[in-house]
Amino acid sequence: MSQNIPNIDLSLVLSQAETIVRSNSTMHWDTAVQTVLSVCCRFPELCPTFRQDNLFSEEYISKWLKKYFNGYNNRACKRISKKIGTVSDEIIDTIISVRLPFLGQQKITAIKSAHRLSMSAENILGLLLEEYLAEKLLPYGWYCCWGDTIKSVDFCTPNGELLQVKNRSNSENSSSSKVRKGTQIRKWHRIDAKTGTYYWKTLNELVGCTDLSEQDFSSFVRKTLTDNPTAMYVEDNNVWNDNKISL
Repeated sequence: MSQNIPNIDLSLVLSQAETIVRSNSTMHWDTAVQTVLSVCCRFPELCPTFRQDNLFSEEYISKWLKKYFNGYNNRACKRISKKIGTVSDEIIDTIISVRLPFLGQQKITAIKSAHRLSMSAENILGLLLEEYLAEKLLPYGWYCCWGDTIKSVDFCTPNGELLQVKNRSNSENSSSSKVRKGTQIRKWHRIDAKTGTYYWKTLNELVGCTDLSEQDFSSFVRKTLTDNPTAMYVEDNNVWNDNKISL
């Protein structure tokens, strides 16, 4: 770790953070940000890195807060998603047309457009799950670590309990696994990638909740995207934008 780790004066850190927040109109000081920052101080090995800034210097605190509120202010219910950053590879059309020559170009184009819609949906699935849990777990004392402000930790409690959340059992990357090793970070994933089994019961037991379920999550997703359709980017030229499409 490249940061210098001093003896952390928590009261000073929180005082400086509150001053910074109250001078910025895009931020607000509350129990949530105070709790996450306090827990971050408790586990300096899990602090995000900002170049060569000394850990919890005033400059570091300012960047940490910006990271936190960037995550919070761009949660799914407020987000305006950007255009997909990649273009389609035309050779995919060729591969499909050779393997399934009876499809025709119109259907192949529709398949490609549908795939790009799926990509857009997958891009925000993690954000939707994060916001759903942020709302549901808050009454049970779990606070969302918005903006990856604690490495490989998505939720924490004032007592320093740490929870990492993943959508699928195969979605963890090697870096998050490495950080979690030897650290008391609990891990939960929503669905088993091989069997399709949901693990809401496990999470309910872990956090002391009773009402987390796939049905409830689905209702949250429907409401969030109905209220804020811009959370999912849809290309103007996507053929599925035309509800009169005929295949």
